[in-house]
Amino acid sequence: MTHEEDDDSPAERKMRFLFQLRSRGVTDPRVLEAMERIDRGLFVRGQFSDRAYEDTPLPIPCGQTISQPSVVGLMTQALNPGSRDTVLEVGTGSGYQAAVLSGLCRRVYTVDRHRRLVQEAEAIFQRIGLFNITAQVADGSRGLPDQAPFDRILVTAAAEDPPGPLLAQLKIGGIMVVPVGQSDAVQTLIRVTRSESGFDYDELRQVRFVPLVEGLGQT
Repeated sequence: MTHEEDDDSPAERKMRFLFQLRSRGVTDPRVLEAMERIDRGLFVRGQFSDRAYEDTPLPIPCGQTISQPSVVGLMTQALNPGSRDTVLEVGTGSGYQAAVLSGLCRRVYTVDRHRRLVQEAEAIFQRIGLFNITAQVADGSRGLPDQAPFDRILVTAAAEDPPGPLLAQLKIGGIMVVPVGQSDAVQTLIRVTRSESGFDYDELRQVRFVPLVEGLGQT
């Protein structure tokens, strides 16, 4: 085996992937272990499949993107889900973020406005045996009132402000991680913690996400 072939072996690729995550600030051992278990390559298809292990966002159907792995890791780390938690993810997209969360909590509810994305993600969840994820087509800006309240809420699309319906569906002591910003260019990742007396906000870092759109998609 040549050195070049060895560099492209699954073990080497996984080591490089985890090194990228650590070098960009993903240090929580539970998060790293969860991301090591989930193969991002399953969620990137077509012409971009050879770039699945790069730390970069990539296009997926319906005009959406799969977030770069380090951002997935940092958002998951900020969310700090517990093994008994119920988590709501707004914006299923490729399904990659929900798959990572599934290894860290008791149940994941994930919603997306695009039926195609939900169906494709569900097929992957079934194939790799992630049976604690419930995916459905819904207007994510309204959350899932029937399943609320949630221990954790993760929003993978940017809103001008943390949406009121989602704040209302967060348990006392719960955490929501959401990108906020009024333009595509400048967005800030916010961690919201709900207390008995209200909400505490922490700014985490600059990010760039697709906008959170109300209503259902056409596909």
